[in-house]
Amino acid sequence: MIEQLPKNKKIVLFDGVCNMCDTVVKKVIAADKQDQFRFTSLDSELGLKILQQIGVDRAQTDSIVLYVPGEAYYIKSQAALTIAKYLGGWYTFLTVFFIFPTKLADSLYDYIAKNRYKWYGKKDQCMIPDASIRKKFLE
Repeated sequence: MIEQLPKNKKIVLFDGVCNMCDTVVKKVIAADKQDQFRFTSLDSELGLKILQQIGVDRAQTDSIVLYVPGEAYYIKSQAALTIAKYLGGWYTFLTVFFIFPTKLADSLYDYIAKNRYKWYGKKDQCMIPDASIRKKFLE
């Protein structure tokens, strides 16, 4: 399964039941003019296998991982900022936050992640993508 991942795509693993994460994924899809990203839920069979393959403990991250096959993986704030960097355009301005030490950026990220269900709510199940974006999701 892992061997069949597209080698030329960056894989975003996200919290599939989080309303905020769902909104962010849709924004990334809309901004991904170069078709760089594919998506899967952290808790999907594929998501769990990717985490195992790259050596990330599921308990270590609860909202986002960016996996660039054959190159690197990023978690928490570094994942979010690296996605912004790859998107380019006005999202590039967000990369100014790379100047902050990872511990500090992750502290802010963790605060938001910890409160995301309270602020934005939670779904009973992972989003089911409509036909227009289904090709962006890995199973």
